[in-house]
Order: sequence, then structure tokens, then C-alpha cells
Amino acid sequence: MSILVTGGARSGKSTFAEKLCMTLAPEAIYIATAQAYDDEMRERIALHTMERSQADYTWTTVEEPIRLPELLQEWGNIDRSNGDKAPTIMVDCLTIWLTNVLLSIDEQQDVAQKVKDEIQRLVEQVASYPGHIILVTNEVGDGIVPEYPLGRLYRDLAGFMNQAMARICSQVFLVTVGIPIELKSLEYKL
Repeated sequence: MSILVTGGARSGKSTFAEKLCMTLAPEAIYIATAQAYDDEMRERIALHTMERSQADYTWTTVEEPIRLPELLQEWGNIDRSNGDKAPTIMVDCLTIWLTNVLLSIDEQQDVAQKVKDEIQRLVEQVASYPGHIILVTNEVGDGIVPEYPLGRLYRDLAGFMNQAMARICSQVFLVTVGIPIELKSLEYKL
């Protein structure tokens, strides 16, 4: 089962996703997509790692900024003939992964299509993953229109990615002011 958790910055989405993950399995793999480019980010990562280590839960943290589809494919394709289940996974967060992918493309032409192809690869791996997977993402399109072309491209790609993930996930939660609301059960169907 795949679950998408979205919301704004500091909305409580990661905390909710972690608690939800703890209800699904006795342990989980925490895929962290952030990269520490400065001291402030290194401190944030260290704080989050420390908080997870103090929880009464077994987290295995894997830092992977770009190869997320490959990682999910590897874990999803492990031989389970002996009865082992696929590990429960939490990814925090998709929009940071998207930033990493976008900035890793050197070419000037067809950048949007190349990133969309990577998003599609990720969607396929999430859809076929045989275990529980919780994906945290940000709602970035609710604010002002970015001033620069790269910012507008990023906003558009994040919207594309979030919609694609929401379509394949069993549940989608919007977290605002620390309150999670499950959206798929409220979805208006035309």
C-alpha cells in the first residue's frame, strides 16, 4: 500500500508520516533525500536523525538524493520465496528528491521532459512496490508565482509529480497546522 502525505513547510507532515509508519510495521527504512550543502542543513539532518533514534521504533536510515527509483526497484525485487515481506519504507521528501534530479541535469534542452521521465520511473516503482511505502511531499504551488524560470519549472514539475503520485496512492493525506485530513475518501468524482 502506498500513502502520500503532503502539506506546506512545517505543517507537521513528516511527524504524521513517521507516526503512521509506526502503525504499519515494527520497523522501517527511512529514505532521506536531503543533501547537506551547509552547516544549517547539516544541523537539521543531525536533529532529525537524533529524534528518530530516540523514538521507540527501529528506523534504518538510508540517504539517497537521486537514485530513489532504483532503490525501490532493488528492494521490491528481492526474492521473497522464504516468506519475508518487503520492508516498510518512508521517503522524506519527494520535493527535495525532485530538486536534486532537476539540478543534476546538465543539458539545457528538454530538461522538463527528462525530469518528467524520472518522475514516471519513480511512479512506476512506487506503484509496483510490494510493501508499505509512505511518501512525504510539499505543496509548493499554493504561494506566489516564482520570479525566475527555474522556480516556475520546479513548481510545475512538483505539481505534476504530486498529482501523479496521488493517482496511484491508496491514501493521500493533507497535513495543515498539524492536522491530517485524508483526501481520497473525500474526493469528488465527476
